[in-house]
Amino acid sequence: MSSAAASPVYYEGSWAILSTIGIANTLYGMLVVGITNLTPLTSIPIVVSVAVAIANGLCFYSYYADYPLYSRLVASAFADVFWLIQEAGLPFYSFFILLPILRDRPRKIFLTLFWLGTISTVAFRTGILVCRVRLMLSEAGGLQSVVNYLHVGYYASIALVEIVGAVFLLRIFAQAKKMTSQLPSPSSLFGYLMRSTELRIALLALLGIARSVTHSFQTEAQAATGLASQLDRFVYTLQCMFPVMLMIDVLASRVVHNKDTHSMAAARGRAQEEHIGLGPISQGSGRKIQDGDHECTTASHHETRGRRPSTGGSSTKQILGPSDTL
Repeated sequence: MSSAAASPVYYEGSWAILSTIGIANTLYGMLVVGITNLTPLTSIPIVVSVAVAIANGLCFYSYYADYPLYSRLVASAFADVFWLIQEAGLPFYSFFILLPILRDRPRKIFLTLFWLGTISTVAFRTGILVCRVRLMLSEAGGLQSVVNYLHVGYYASIALVEIVGAVFLLRIFAQAKKMTSQLPSPSSLFGYLMRSTELRIALLALLGIARSVTHSFQTEAQAATGLASQLDRFVYTLQCMFPVMLMIDVLASRVVHNKDTHSMAAARGRAQEEHIGLGPISQGSGRKIQDGDHECTTASHHETRGRRPSTGGSSTKQILGPSDTL
């Protein structure tokens, strides 16, 4: 019994479940890439999910399993690196949308703010990594409060980066929506992108605020010992599921884009049909199509010369095609 307590079974803990969620999301991400194609945008859910799977597995190895201290220290450091990839990788979804769109001064402002926020996020996570390694070496309880404060700054930096991306995205989508609304067949894609951006940022903001609050009550490293730490584990589980939302966004935007494409093609087809129906009248030859009835008109140059009207001349075939001629 004591040996079982010293070496707990992997799938008896939540870290194994969270790691499995990351593996499943990775497979789903590959499926989305197979449906669409591999781009920096579609690779974000896969990279984040791989980081989820590795980080939570290493967390169990370093804090719960009975292994040598040096191996646990290395596993803990790498777990923090992969947590950084998981959490700081989410804002890159907006980054890869904006990168080919922005130009000149807005592009410089966005890149400056984005990378400053990302660098601060990396700095906070590096401090967390160092404190956790020192905590494992010395088991000094005072360092846990430092780790909690660093997490507050860490999540605040990620939230600021997301807000910067959201501001630029919403501004561009609003301008594009206004421009396309004046077209004969307005696009619904930009309206969808605005709504998805608002929902994505709102959910990430709620998760970041919730983790900043719940993690500040953490009393023991990587252990759910009270109500606040259990709530933190619950919010982190929702965060591990966030790549699914990105995959849905990729597929849904593709569906909306294809729908708009078909609508525009149908509008062009109707315009061409109207042009074909009115073209022969303006040219004085061919047929006039009105309300589904075909009316044959004689060519004006035949009437002026007193010739017999044509019943199916070459001009009609050229305009309507061989299958539509009388």
